Amino acid sequence: MEAFLHQIFSGLASGVIYGSVALALVMIYQATHHINFAQGEMATFSTFIAWALIQSGWPYWGAFFFTIAVSFAGGLVIQRLMLRPVEKAPVLTNVIVFIGLLLIFNALSGWIFEHTIKSFPSPFPKDSGLATRFFSAHDLGSVAVMLAVLSALYVFFRFTPIGLAMRAAAQNPDSARLVGIRVSWMLALGWGLAAAIGAVAGMMVAPVVFLDPNMMAGILLYGFAAALLGGIDNPLGAVIGGFVVGVLENLLGAYVIGTELKLTVALVLIVLTLTLKPNGLFGKTVVTRV
Repeated sequence: MEAFLHQIFSGLASGVIYGSVALALVMIYQATHHINFAQGEMATFSTFIAWALIQSGWPYWGAFFFTIAVSFAGGLVIQRLMLRPVEKAPVLTNVIVFIGLLLIFNALSGWIFEHTIKSFPSPFPKDSGLATRFFSAHDLGSVAVMLAVLSALYVFFRFTPIGLAMRAAAQNPDSARLVGIRVSWMLALGWGLAAAIGAVAGMMVAPVVFLDPNMMAGILLYGFAAALLGGIDNPLGAVIGGFVVGVLENLLGAYVIGTELKLTVALVLIVLTLTLKPNGLFGKTVVTRV
């Protein structure tokens, strides 16, 4: 029974990371109605920036917040320079751009920081008071960090003028333009926020899986499964989907299929969700009048 509970709690800790990646995917989908296939590689590159700063002597939290700021600015610049010209292009064009970004960031990570596996420090010491019977200090610290991010996002989108403008631009761009909202800039801010959230997820997962250019490949797949399961247009649903995926991955990997096939859990969830409930558990059913 204790081992079973350990798998559940470990899955919840993993689910925080999957939920954060899913949240970043949902934010970009709400703004553009496309999936950013480069989200994981962008997060990895941001994590390498934090690693380089820490290696040069920066304190962890200083490198953490500076990396978030750099990631936000980078996401905004990417949208303005590379994605704005193809905003109204066919879906396939946008997909090609996203795949190109994935390859670019993966190659840059290997070229600049090399392909050797690196250890990334955790800000939560193993012997701290955060550690419990079922959670390590890093697990609980990661949960606290991601809950702080989610709370900040909720306040931003619910109570600030810019957040409300971003929601309006995502839900109805034409009406938003009529009331004076600069929709294109709202999309850029959405990309910046998604890049910043991805950076936080990368820095929280790197101490667990170690850091290399392909670190987020599998995690992005879990995040995609979480986003689809919870609802690709529902931020809260994406986070809940992350917890569900994390728990299922751990339980099935430990007791059914083995750890070597854990990644297939995400693939099966993606196929089942798209087949049985394409809008996810909490997504909206969109009806288009023709």
